Amino acid sequence: MSNSPTEQLSTVGVSIWLDDLSKDRLATGSLKSLMDTHNVVGVTSNPTIFASAVTGSDSYRQGITEMASAGVAAEEAVFEIMISDVQGACDLMRGVFEETSGLDGRVSLEVSPLLAHDTAGTIAQAKELWARVDRPNLMIKIPATLAGLPAITEVLAAGISVNVTLIFSLARYSEVIDAYFAGVQKALGAGLDISQIRSVASFFVSRVDSANDSQLDALGTPAATSLRSQAAIANARLAYELWDERHSSNDAKTLAGSGMHPQRPLWASTGVKDPSLPDAYYVTELAADNVVNTMPEKTLIALAEQGGVDGDRVRGHYDSARETLRALQELGISLDQVTDDLESEGVEKFVQSWRELLESVAEAMKDSE
Repeated sequence: MSNSPTEQLSTVGVSIWLDDLSKDRLATGSLKSLMDTHNVVGVTSNPTIFASAVTGSDSYRQGITEMASAGVAAEEAVFEIMISDVQGACDLMRGVFEETSGLDGRVSLEVSPLLAHDTAGTIAQAKELWARVDRPNLMIKIPATLAGLPAITEVLAAGISVNVTLIFSLARYSEVIDAYFAGVQKALGAGLDISQIRSVASFFVSRVDSANDSQLDALGTPAATSLRSQAAIANARLAYELWDERHSSNDAKTLAGSGMHPQRPLWASTGVKDPSLPDAYYVTELAADNVVNTMPEKTLIALAEQGGVDGDRVRGHYDSARETLRALQELGISLDQVTDDLESEGVEKFVQSWRELLESVAEAMKDSE
């Protein structure tokens, strides 16, 4: 593994997190194997992942039957399932967490997507989940909606580590950084040890190209075709530039002097949607120091088999990224509109997955009666 592509990516400074979690991954040793052989040092989950896990495996049946017999409601059963899996992953990752002083070995659990536009509800559930999981290497996932931003600040202020999710635009990302600094400042003011707080900002990638490329294809010109699969990389590279600039400010340096850690960018949605692209395109093209890349197993294996890690692919590419976005604008494509739509669609997709998960568990509980 010393010269494997995943080791090379780690050497650049990228933390590899697996974007998948299930009871089967824990029971079969699949997750442990990926840690040992592919440099996986963290795990993320979301409602879609849990919906797929529960409907695609019989390993949850016994627990669901027992909860049904105990009169547990379907929604509470869903949380029990998720919490159990997350606790198991946290325990498995605990060694990595300690070896990296809390940088990695993290496992993310998302608040209900039904709370995406409910600030108070998000804060309350984040605190509840943090207490119930009761693992220091947990991260609570909160979407970067307008209602989510103040919730992010308050949850961080309570000393809870946060994975901010569903970030698509540079403007919203800047607000996320503001929310992070504000939360850490409040935690410091409350006398908490802010060195124990960690956060990542999940900037979604491939979905930007999927939405953007459909507009380019509709134009059908050579200029439009030349820009296919370029917007997402450009957008993410400029997000990294923004992260670097904001964390170099005087305010950030002051907080860092009191123990604040950087809120690392996390590249999410890194599995390719366009079959003409290399499977690890959104991994190798966004390699840089101090980032996380959370990827599905298919992308992870493709990276390991295809290789192609060529050092830092972000710094030094800011001007070309700006030129890409300018070229899109000249064609009449508004990336701001694309990213606004993607945020709304992202929330809707997770809500749909959440409801499917609830229905699946409710049906399984009914069948066990």
